[in-house]
Amino acid sequence: MESGETFLSCAATVEWMTPQGSIMRKITLKSASLRIIRNEFREMFMEVSGDKNAATRLALKGINVFKKFMAEGKASIKFQESGCTVFISNAPPTNLVSFLRTIFVKMTGDREKTLNTTPSKQTVRAKLLSGRSQAFEEISPVTVADICSAKSKISKATTTTPSPPSKKRKNEDVCRGPAPKKLYSPSPLTTGGTLNPEQLRVLEACLSGKNIFFTGSAGTGKSYLLKRIVAALPPDVTMPTASTGVAACHIGGTTLHAFAGIGDGSGSLESLCHKALKLPLVAQKWRKCKHLIIDEISMVDGTYFEKLEAVARYIRKNDKPFGGIQLILCGDFLQLPPVVDKTKTAKRFCFQTMCWEKCIDLCFELKEVHRQTDKEFITILNSIRIGRVTNEISQRLVKTATQKIESDGILATRLCSHTNDSKMINNSKLRDLDGEEKIYSAQDSDNASTLLDMQTIAPAKLVLKIGAQVMLLKNINVNSGLVNGARGVVVRFDEGLPVVRFKNKKEYMARTERWYVKNSNGSLYCRKQVPLNLAWAFSIHKSQGLTLDCVEMSLSKIFEAGQAYVALSRAQSLDTLRVLDFDSRHVWADTNVLEFYQKFRRRLQQMELIPLGRPLSDKTNKKGKLREILEKQLRKK
Repeated sequence: MESGETFLSCAATVEWMTPQGSIMRKITLKSASLRIIRNEFREMFMEVSGDKNAATRLALKGINVFKKFMAEGKASIKFQESGCTVFISNAPPTNLVSFLRTIFVKMTGDREKTLNTTPSKQTVRAKLLSGRSQAFEEISPVTVADICSAKSKISKATTTTPSPPSKKRKNEDVCRGPAPKKLYSPSPLTTGGTLNPEQLRVLEACLSGKNIFFTGSAGTGKSYLLKRIVAALPPDVTMPTASTGVAACHIGGTTLHAFAGIGDGSGSLESLCHKALKLPLVAQKWRKCKHLIIDEISMVDGTYFEKLEAVARYIRKNDKPFGGIQLILCGDFLQLPPVVDKTKTAKRFCFQTMCWEKCIDLCFELKEVHRQTDKEFITILNSIRIGRVTNEISQRLVKTATQKIESDGILATRLCSHTNDSKMINNSKLRDLDGEEKIYSAQDSDNASTLLDMQTIAPAKLVLKIGAQVMLLKNINVNSGLVNGARGVVVRFDEGLPVVRFKNKKEYMARTERWYVKNSNGSLYCRKQVPLNLAWAFSIHKSQGLTLDCVEMSLSKIFEAGQAYVALSRAQSLDTLRVLDFDSRHVWADTNVLEFYQKFRRRLQQMELIPLGRPLSDKTNKKGKLREILEKQLRKK
């Protein structure tokens, strides 16, 4: 997917315009196939075809590409010579980026050849004699060498680069400037490196249409992989959701409750089905959805999950699990459990429901840890995750209580089990500082402040002073260590903006950044705010997904299984961690979850013995039938 694609499945509209700007002809295809092809004269074309429509071939010459909304699976390609524009939508974003990159690289290579050669008389004569009986073949895929070659050949005034002209250079050559480089540079949809083999295996299973659940300890790249999965599926029929607002924001989705349209799930199943059906937009979303993604599945209550599954079948009028929707579930049941009103109902995990086994086809576990590199710390965390604390582990963590982890005026962030505790500490410490306050109020989309408060980590109101301990809330420059969770201190204000010195001694002027969240209707809302928050203290719940490079904690107020593990696993290493009053009694894992993971790993071993999902040849048909039987037996278990 990284190098380039010559084929794209999407929705497409093809419009031919008159010189005056009115539409002369229009073709709309809900399910279209786009191919990059060549004729016998090595000329490139883009072929657009649908189920009932004859293929339309457009010469790839003098084109402009509008690619601002690639992340939403949308783009448009204007063919200037033929007065035609192809509008692409509902394309898997990663495939779309790769398809446009292929066009860009191939056209860059062809332009170089065209500049150095002139068509021979024989070629011109052959074209004239060929008439309409041209032979077409699919273009060869782009290689890494092709991309490197395109980088070296690109000039500042090429007429073949697929990029739209900006307003500032309207009268200049079509694609002057650095903008086109985005199509041969790493895509923002795939930044952070390539997927490792275990992540690729999960992605392939998702693209094959299987209902999957994948898990892994903290820091194994679950949310990163989910973003890649979202980008590989058609946006219009893919619903990324999460059990919490902050997790939903991380993957560019909405909360599961907002998507489902059944509130907190209280009431009879019959009343919930009628409630969802009466809301046209909710029913429409359920019917339209083909891929439902749920992050942080461990925090979804089992009873709610059961009701959700039944509502899906009812609205979609389909008796298959979840009404035939593909389920992609992600989370770690050994981290935070479901949040329920203890006075109303008992806590139940999703895997304890009758419908869990019916819904899940394949299971995966990510084992490679990316957050920490210290093997000793990884071993300690893996033991604490399952509630196992040896004398050696206890002694090692007690030892951290005396180590100095502060440097250059940057204090350790205190992780608190309760949100109110962290707020009180931050407000108190800020008041103790001398100097003038600077207030930064977020700019929110109209009537969206409440939703943005729930789903973004950025505060609606940020109050700072010189000397304030702060945390960076966005990846600004990964190579410079300016990443989500990096710790720093405000050293001055320039041009009204805070300048922060971080633990790695880098200074950064914090300019306004944007956070986007989706509402229940799929509309995007935006919050603009300085990407900082006070960091004398932070709650364990809100720290999920963060990597902290200077953190201390007291685990004496832990009240949930897995909470100690979540807190400890935020630390980057043992050298940047301080645990106060450590007691092994503060660490435990839910026995039901431990039993689930025992069965889960047995199932994984059976999957390893049976190579699932590989294409069958005629020679291996008998073996294939045996594999199908074994797969069915696994699902029954």
